[in-house]
Amino acid sequence: MTALTAFLTRNPDAILVTVAKAKGSTPREEGALMLVSATEIFGTIGGGQLEFMAIDNARALLSGEGVSRMDIPLGPEIGQCCGGRTQLAFERLTPRLIADLESRLAAEEDAYPRVMLFGAGHVGQALATALAPLPLRVTVVETRAAALDGLPDTVERHLAAMPEALIRDLPGGSAVVILTHDHALDFLIARQALARGDLAYVGMIGSATKRATFKHWLDREAGGTVTADRLVLPIGGTTVRDKRPAVIAALVTAELLTALAGRP
Repeated sequence: MTALTAFLTRNPDAILVTVAKAKGSTPREEGALMLVSATEIFGTIGGGQLEFMAIDNARALLSGEGVSRMDIPLGPEIGQCCGGRTQLAFERLTPRLIADLESRLAAEEDAYPRVMLFGAGHVGQALATALAPLPLRVTVVETRAAALDGLPDTVERHLAAMPEALIRDLPGGSAVVILTHDHALDFLIARQALARGDLAYVGMIGSATKRATFKHWLDREAGGTVTADRLVLPIGGTTVRDKRPAVIAALVTAELLTALAGRP
């Protein structure tokens, strides 16, 4: 279930707010959107007083009042100093609008960078949760069915007896993070990922000792045809020495976003 589907299931009556025009310095670009129901918000048009005004008007429309367009100067008069001007369009959701919205968001999501997490232990679960709200297509791969329980709804799940075989189907520019419960399996997955040569990020949880062990194993098994030069191990860097899963997840999330920002 996508985040949009989940929102619409909970909120069948909502207003679509779209940035129709954006001039000068504005919080969001033309086409940015937000859905507003009586109790929830999906998306954002930039926050601040502009968004508060849009939410108030959308909820007024739900009760039969409000206006269908707003032209808002982003200056001191509304307590927002961007200096630009934003025109907003408001539409009550209809089946046609929902279909158009689902199609648009699906196309955007198809273009998101792919991130494949191998392993859904404590760190895998924490990292999947950290990545779930970001503009990424996240898949968690496990050999243990029970480990896939409790993942965010927007994260894809894949149960596989041979996880390393999934590497070949990833688009170029994807990211791979290896966090399984089995070092031998970690090594097999990493070898396949590093052999690709076109992935934006290949990372493995572990220590400097694990890196040295993997390098020795790779030299023996691959005969120099694959190297560990591009392997990020340990993941998350070495500056923050906090090993709690949520902290590691935050550090790796920043690392992934940096790596994916530079992909072709």
